[in-house]
Amino acid sequence: MRRIVRSRAANRCEYCRSPEEFSASVFSVEHILPRSAGGADAQDNLALCCQECNNRKYTHTSAIDPLSGETVPLFHPRRDRWAEHFAWAEGFAVMIGLTRTGRATVEKLQLNRPGLVALRGVLHRAGELPPPDEQ
Repeated sequence: MRRIVRSRAANRCEYCRSPEEFSASVFSVEHILPRSAGGADAQDNLALCCQECNNRKYTHTSAIDPLSGETVPLFHPRRDRWAEHFAWAEGFAVMIGLTRTGRATVEKLQLNRPGLVALRGVLHRAGELPPPDEQ
């Protein structure tokens, strides 16, 4: 199952989009809907996730959109399309939330944490970012 999840995610965190091979943290398979909330171990409920995103997401499935103040669902890697909720700022280092879900996810998971932004800048200059499906 881990091999399938890792392959489907192209070895990238499904939230911050960091490639596993360049990450300082260990990646894990996380439950999108936590088991504590009835989430299953099925493939459609599993996502590849870096430790930093996993720690920040924890058992949360919703967060507050900083623009509207509304509580909205977090990005769901199996149901949502990345390009509908996020975009890259110039230089592909900063992730921008385009929707309430995108903004809430960027904020809750701190998808623009300083070390990650620096890594993205280096990876972009090295031709490793953006992923092919986000160019």
